[in-house]
Amino acid sequence: LRDILDQPQALQATLEDFRCNADLFDRVAQIRQQEHARMVLTGMGSSLHALYPLELMLTAQGEKVTRVDTSELIYSMPSLLASGTIIVAVSQSGRSAEIVRLLEQNAQRATAIGVTNTADSLLATQADFMMLTQCGEEFSVSAKTYVGTLAALEILGAAWCGEVADAVYAELQAGPALVASYLARWREHVESLAGEMENIRQLFIVGRGRSLASSRTGALITKESTRSPAEAMSSAAFRHGPMEMAGPKTMVLVLEGEANIRALNSKLVRDIHNRGGRAELVGPTAETAALRIPDKLTRLLPIMEILPIQLLTLARAASAGFEAGRFVHATKITAEE
Repeated sequence: LRDILDQPQALQATLEDFRCNADLFDRVAQIRQQEHARMVLTGMGSSLHALYPLELMLTAQGEKVTRVDTSELIYSMPSLLASGTIIVAVSQSGRSAEIVRLLEQNAQRATAIGVTNTADSLLATQADFMMLTQCGEEFSVSAKTYVGTLAALEILGAAWCGEVADAVYAELQAGPALVASYLARWREHVESLAGEMENIRQLFIVGRGRSLASSRTGALITKESTRSPAEAMSSAAFRHGPMEMAGPKTMVLVLEGEANIRALNSKLVRDIHNRGGRAELVGPTAETAALRIPDKLTRLLPIMEILPIQLLTLARAASAGFEAGRFVHATKITAEE
């Protein structure tokens, strides 16, 4: 809970630090000018999911992009670790087992851009270019470090695409206040979500486009925090089979997403209802206040979308009688492959 409520401050500190780094955009532009055949985006868990909006940005710019979890990269795709590749490696600790192995295996062949929350980590010290978030120590499940990472990757993508730094920071600067405004009603939201999830046995979190980052991370932190199953997929994929699971004990959270795909996502909710199932939108037009976020978000969309799911984990864990995010089997830093 403390990590969740600390997100406005963590986001503010991260944005201020990047903005004070006057040559950040220039240094990213210099890396882009290097001759390269491809870009590889890699991380594990929420770090990998946070890279999806960046993947969409780079693909739109014509870059050849591969997004792959770090274990698969080092064991199944090692040929990508070569000169002519630019790696964007994300790890909140900067010292997880797979990231350590990646840095050893790469041996500075590919240019590495690191994004981490730990200044003295192996990733921070060995990356050719490092972006350090300022989120502070985190208890367990990725919360404030996740939104800090999303902000860092938005800035990285904007710099790579040649956008104007001041305009990017001006848009992102609205984030801390928006996050704080939503979290100010956290108790009310948690109580509401506990009621919504009563008697629910299966949870799907679905979305399209940039919202897939929130879908995948949301399902992951639900499993970590509440020890209950949750599945992430695209809204389109839900129609290809999983629609059979629609019913009174299955909840489908549909991330409303960007303006051009909202009609499709809203129709999915209606279709699930027509089949006797449970479904709720997460977005500006959500009927449930706890699932409602501001309209006309662009860069801030994945940051705001994850907040209702974070509070949902508090509700689910409380209903089950334990503290959300207190690990029994896992650890904050995964030291074994």
